[in-house]
Amino acid sequence: MLGFPDAVLAFPTAIFTTLLGVAAFYWLLALVGLVDFESVDLHADPDIADPDVSSLAGIIVAFGLHGVPFSIVFSLLVLLSWTLSCLGAMWLLGLLPASIPIYVSGSLLALASVSLAVPIAARMVKPLRRLFVTHAAISNASLVGQHCKVLTQTVDEKNGRAEVVQRGANINIRVWARMPNTLARGGSARIVAYDEQTARYRIEADG
Repeated sequence: MLGFPDAVLAFPTAIFTTLLGVAAFYWLLALVGLVDFESVDLHADPDIADPDVSSLAGIIVAFGLHGVPFSIVFSLLVLLSWTLSCLGAMWLLGLLPASIPIYVSGSLLALASVSLAVPIAARMVKPLRRLFVTHAAISNASLVGQHCKVLTQTVDEKNGRAEVVQRGANINIRVWARMPNTLARGGSARIVAYDEQTARYRIEADG
């Protein structure tokens, strides 16, 4: 029976350990506002230009992993697969005959871990969908001309988020701005345009 440190660093769990490190680094960047955790947006639209994205979106919907940002789905799948693979390496691989090559047993364990992780992640994603519902008030040009507060560390032409106070409720929106600019977390800005294709607002610093 493998110990926990050995299981984490041994095949196949080492693969999920690496992916878990990537996910942790991504969320660290999101925490300090350097990336937008909703920037990777997949749509199950048959008319989408990129067939690879369309296929991936279709798979996500088929397995019940839709309705939340892809970054959350990826992180959940990696964490669950890592946990299952680690437990399997610690408690199950040692029970297999020594004649079975490690790459065979490890590959089977990796496949089983991912297969079990998918339905578990789907059940965990389901109650989270209500937190990411896009309301009509957010996805139209009604906010153009209003002021907002920048939430991310910076705002560039690809990433950014801001908050608008409307009718007593705080609305979190995706924004972008032309570079260079002086926009920073906590700063005030004005919404100057809305792009229907990307569902993002262009903002400019006040003053």
